[in-house]
Amino acid sequence: MKIKLHTLAVALILYNIGLNAQETKQKDSVKVNQYGQEVSALSLSGESQDGFLKFTSKDNSYAFWFDNRVYFDGAVFSNKALNPIGNGVTIRRARFAIKAVMWNNWYGEVDVDFAGSALELKDAYLKYTFDSGNFNIKAGHFRESFGMETLTTSRYLMFLERSYSSKLDPSRHLGVQLHYANDRYLLTGGVHFNTVGELEEVTFSQDANKDLGKDEGYSLTGRAAYRPILDDEKVLHLGVAASYRTPKTTAEVPDSYRFSTRSNTSINRKKYIDTDDILNVDNMNLLGLELAGSYKGWMFQGEYRNVNINRMGALSSINLNGFYMQSGYLLFGGKYNYNAADGEYTRITRGKKYGDLEVALRYDYVDANDMDAGIYGGSAEGYTVGLNYHVNPNVKFMLNYSYNNHDRYANGKGKLYIGHDINGNLTKDPAAAVETKGNAGDDFGMLALRMEIDF
Repeated sequence: MKIKLHTLAVALILYNIGLNAQETKQKDSVKVNQYGQEVSALSLSGESQDGFLKFTSKDNSYAFWFDNRVYFDGAVFSNKALNPIGNGVTIRRARFAIKAVMWNNWYGEVDVDFAGSALELKDAYLKYTFDSGNFNIKAGHFRESFGMETLTTSRYLMFLERSYSSKLDPSRHLGVQLHYANDRYLLTGGVHFNTVGELEEVTFSQDANKDLGKDEGYSLTGRAAYRPILDDEKVLHLGVAASYRTPKTTAEVPDSYRFSTRSNTSINRKKYIDTDDILNVDNMNLLGLELAGSYKGWMFQGEYRNVNINRMGALSSINLNGFYMQSGYLLFGGKYNYNAADGEYTRITRGKKYGDLEVALRYDYVDANDMDAGIYGGSAEGYTVGLNYHVNPNVKFMLNYSYNNHDRYANGKGKLYIGHDINGNLTKDPAAAVETKGNAGDDFGMLALRMEIDF
């Protein structure tokens, strides 16, 4: 009887030990976050995807990765310029981005730039993609759906800088956007508000709200593209974009619009093209047309833009416009790749293990003059030859030679020389310049180099 009691006692002890061990194991498996909430946990596996560090869960419901880049630029300028230009080097971009997919359908992104020793917010948004994969909606701070070249990430641009006319496009703004894409069609539309990218613009907007009680303005922007040809080797892209815009409180002067741009480089800080503040703006209408295509290692792309500025009362409207045409060819047998989901060209496929060499040509033009409306912002054209060496998916070297031709009105709001007066002295006055039509304006050449790494 005593043996049976001892046996029963030992069994009970072992049973209790087992229960305690199980309870301890269950407690250990419960994850608690810093706020004391129980959370579900997934193990992540890390890998390098073409040099980008990415962590993914086993069921692919969660992914987290970095998307960073650094551009080191240098440029030298011809000494025949009417306004002396300093040669120099700069960090053109120093981007740090974190991106994540959560719960299969949700996506979040934060992207900031440290170039120029100033923090600038680029992208900050959330996105939900429906199960079909063709339709998504996003909200936050991101590029409006206008302009094929503008929407293409800088890491995949054919030249160091976007064309003159691309500066007419709206850039990143707060908003909500709907996006649909399949193999043949792309449809995108959104409502947008102010930008929060730069401190100065944010300050103007906050002051307008605080001091004037002024609405910040809005924009309605949409883009459509049709791909009659789309396969692994051949692409033909036809696109159109439009935007209706009211003045934003991010402008220093209320109810105004100003267009200005540098000449195909960030090192020369002069802005030859500058309309100054156009006052009493009621609304603006933007139109963009896109044509692009490729066949294996050859591609072409071109766009036309028109900006119509409607002013209050009896003031006449103002028209600005521009276009560019460019083409590239991969010498070592590589291939251009088109991203149908976003309607733009993406990273090339290199023809050789040691890389690929790309030759590129571009002509671009912008006209910020409207003589009938009394606007003399200047016009300019650029001729650019590019040679790009794609070393691997992460490293690229770019060499550009550009010749920039400005008209007599491209004087940077009266600050820059555009020709000579009757006495042979330099003048900033378009009316005083004795140079004949087509010869006035500051014209110069530029040789620029970029070393780029994406990681």
